[in-house]
Amino acid sequence: MMKNIQKAYALTDQGLQNLKRGIFWTVLANLTVMSGVSILYWLMDRYMNVLTDQGPLPSVVITLTLVCLFFLLSYLTHYQQYKATYGLVYGEVATTRLQLAERLRRLPLGYFGKRDLSDLTETLMGDVNRMEHVWSHVLAYLYGAYISTAIIAIGLIFYDWRLALASLWGVPVAFALLFGSRKQTERRSEVTKKAAIQVSDGIQEALENVREIRSNNQAQDYLLKLYEKIDHHEGVTIHGELLNGLLINLASVVMRLGVATTILAGASLIAKGQINFMVFFSFLMVITRIYAPFDQSLALIAEMFLSQVSAARINEIYETPIATGDLHFRPKGHDIVFQNVSFSYEDREVLHDVSFVAKEGEVTALIGPSGSGKSTCARLAARLWDVNQGSIEVGGVDISTVDPEILLTDYSVVFQDVTLFDASVTDNIRLGKHGASEEEVRQAAQAANCDEFVERLPQGYDTLIGENGVKLSGGERQRISIARALLKDAPIVLLDEATASLDVENETKVQGALSRLLAGKTVLVIAHRMRTIAGADHIVVLEEGQVKEQGSPAQLLQENGLYRHMVDLQNESAQWQIEA
Repeated sequence: MMKNIQKAYALTDQGLQNLKRGIFWTVLANLTVMSGVSILYWLMDRYMNVLTDQGPLPSVVITLTLVCLFFLLSYLTHYQQYKATYGLVYGEVATTRLQLAERLRRLPLGYFGKRDLSDLTETLMGDVNRMEHVWSHVLAYLYGAYISTAIIAIGLIFYDWRLALASLWGVPVAFALLFGSRKQTERRSEVTKKAAIQVSDGIQEALENVREIRSNNQAQDYLLKLYEKIDHHEGVTIHGELLNGLLINLASVVMRLGVATTILAGASLIAKGQINFMVFFSFLMVITRIYAPFDQSLALIAEMFLSQVSAARINEIYETPIATGDLHFRPKGHDIVFQNVSFSYEDREVLHDVSFVAKEGEVTALIGPSGSGKSTCARLAARLWDVNQGSIEVGGVDISTVDPEILLTDYSVVFQDVTLFDASVTDNIRLGKHGASEEEVRQAAQAANCDEFVERLPQGYDTLIGENGVKLSGGERQRISIARALLKDAPIVLLDEATASLDVENETKVQGALSRLLAGKTVLVIAHRMRTIAGADHIVVLEEGQVKEQGSPAQLLQENGLYRHMVDLQNESAQWQIEA
């Protein structure tokens, strides 16, 4: 049962132990409160004996001792309950976020094609926040209330089963009412969650594309669409909260009807002479406290139902298989060998039976029309995804058997879309090699032709370059990316359209930096411009996910195939631009 609870509420192993501790102290705290009713009953019974001349008043010392003992136990149990529910849960939140981050770090890249940034951010922040409230405010209190009320109910039934039923019938009915509406509550939660993600997506999209929106005079239209998303989210949230509030208040009213039925049943039994006044009085005191443990839980039980959607989203990350493998990678050389590789994005096949060899010390170029699978090959070569069929070997080692992080120590990757951080130039380059000295960073930067523009920056290499290098040009950002790769000095280099977005001047500078990076390495280049791969040793031409041609540039030109066709098209385009 506890394992089911752990999964249902996305608890870690430590979180489950914390929950057990919280339930234990909640039960003790509830029973301690009820012991106060027992003390009051005992005092009233002694007082009634005095009125009927059946005994003396209890000793003041005994009375004060009982009262002091009650307050001491109440303080200790509630203090421990607070520590076990609130204090420990905050550590659980931190642990959950760290575990989710570690899990995301080790998931295959293909997973991130299914969940966008706003969705994942909502899981890490919004869903965990919602679960934190459930962990601290609901679970221990609710399950503790179940157990303590069951214990008290057993005692009351033995004391007088008729008044016990009159007092407690409303509790199961109230909870049955709430649990009966659980599916509807969860469906409303899913609608609300989707609306919240749409708002986050809209805001993120607006911030990322603010220049395009404003330059095309679409700010007003875009804001109107964003307002509609916000209004929709507000509407479904209000609707859901209203229905939840009605259900909770209805359940509370039903539960509290037990007070009225206890009074009616007690009065009837007294009139028939079947119980005395003190029995009736004891039940009246019990019902003033027996509903108290449910007050907070009942108000938040709807939130517990809503949390099932958040828990499912968190569990989905935990249950997604991670990329694993051997922690040792000892290849015999660094030839990259594709053997009958096929790969699909969900149901769409992107590569089919692809075979080629990228030899160590040579530049192998992948070319072909857009959508032919070039970038997919590069990502598969670095095990950012795993192949569906066939194999990829590096130095005779199947890369699917190697842990991705260990494998990537032998790779330097330069993409067209460079990712930089809002840090200094030095720190951005140092990402290529953890702990690199200032001198090593400077040497890599000079080899990548970074000195030219860094000298113009206000603080030189210590200048903060803004989020994703917003203060730099495209060519400058690309050269920092190459400096990282030079600093890493890995034996395998993957270049994915590294110069596609640059002008001729910047491309020339970047090509000079690349020539120093590629010397003696196993190089896999993806490019559309034929002049970018003019010096390649081996060319693989892809079309519709299949290898159509491969060989040296001279061989492919003589074959008069797709490569020759692409070269002729670009030459005609270049000639037309010169004439224009």
